[in-house]
Amino acid sequence: MNNAIFSIHRPKNEPIVSYVTGSPERRALEKELERISGTTVEIPVIINGREIFTGRTGRVVMPHEHGHLLATYHMAGEKETREAIEAAQNAKEEWMTLSWVERASIMLKAAELLSKKYRYTIVAATMLGQSKNAQQAEVEAACETIDFLRYNAYFAGQIYQEQPRSGMDQLNRVEYRPLEGFVYTISPFNFTAIASNLNMSVALMGNTTVWKPATTSLLSSWLLMKVFMEAGLPAGVINFLPGKGAEISNVVLSHPDLAGIHFTGSNATFNSLWKAVAGNLENYRSYPKLVGETGGKDFIMIHSSADPLEAATAIIRGSFEYQGQKCSASSRVYIPRSLWPAISRYVKKQAEEIKVGNVSDFSNFMNAVIDEHAFDRIMEYITLAQ
Repeated sequence: MNNAIFSIHRPKNEPIVSYVTGSPERRALEKELERISGTTVEIPVIINGREIFTGRTGRVVMPHEHGHLLATYHMAGEKETREAIEAAQNAKEEWMTLSWVERASIMLKAAELLSKKYRYTIVAATMLGQSKNAQQAEVEAACETIDFLRYNAYFAGQIYQEQPRSGMDQLNRVEYRPLEGFVYTISPFNFTAIASNLNMSVALMGNTTVWKPATTSLLSSWLLMKVFMEAGLPAGVINFLPGKGAEISNVVLSHPDLAGIHFTGSNATFNSLWKAVAGNLENYRSYPKLVGETGGKDFIMIHSSADPLEAATAIIRGSFEYQGQKCSASSRVYIPRSLWPAISRYVKKQAEEIKVGNVSDFSNFMNAVIDEHAFDRIMEYITLAQ
């Protein structure tokens, strides 16, 4: 019997590696980029800890080099989706009754693996598979993922320790229980860290998940899944289902044990999920909890006292980092009339200096947009503006 009360110290943010020319970190990352570029991996469905090769395959290519095949992936269908739900349900009882400290220990182990053993691998996989430059990939795929895992464990401890007072004649206690069923997690292409957090945050609190990763970020998502398993995540807690969203969702959204949806992506997709859940309410054992982060029109508001050069730099970086493919990317700017001449001049100059190209060239600030659909949509806006 162990009656100890555990307390996890507040973590510090993971230090950012700069990858300056000639540094050991730069050489290690370049070596990993070369290794991943030189191999073609096979990405399976993972259900209950087992790798499943369905034979229905798709291609993972570099967004900045379409002819370069990084991986083939096996698609989950209706059969695999039902098996994943069953695996999540079967793993639930043992996982939820496990001490929260033991669950948190797995998260902290995953963070340590990403900080040390797999740091350059997760950064390189994100660079090549999602066309991110080294700085952007380092900040989110490595540092942000690690911070999510560590801070989640810390804050979970704070939540569990938040208890009401007990008197001499009474005992008061708050119990935090997972949802009654499984959670459907749908991750986006643009942040490796979000793919991790959508799953591991709910798993930390005793839930089990059926995970549909974005097809355009499968390489990094598959690596995350392998890291989770190496960290000691029990079979069935997270089930990894590459495939067509509609095909998988048709099974998941009609299942009576759907307890929640954890989503990051477009407004349109989240709207369709809400509508599908609303249409199935009578079939569910309980009301599913839907949590979604969707797109927006982020803005920059510039005060008349602002330095024009600093404001222009913020506009450029806020608009064009990762090709503007972030919910936090600035889509509009409000500029005082008095500052417009200077700011517009600096913005024009900096925009003309932006280098665009392959992620392997570390001097490139921008790289490719994620796929043809994104390219076509951007070209429509450019045509409209012209």
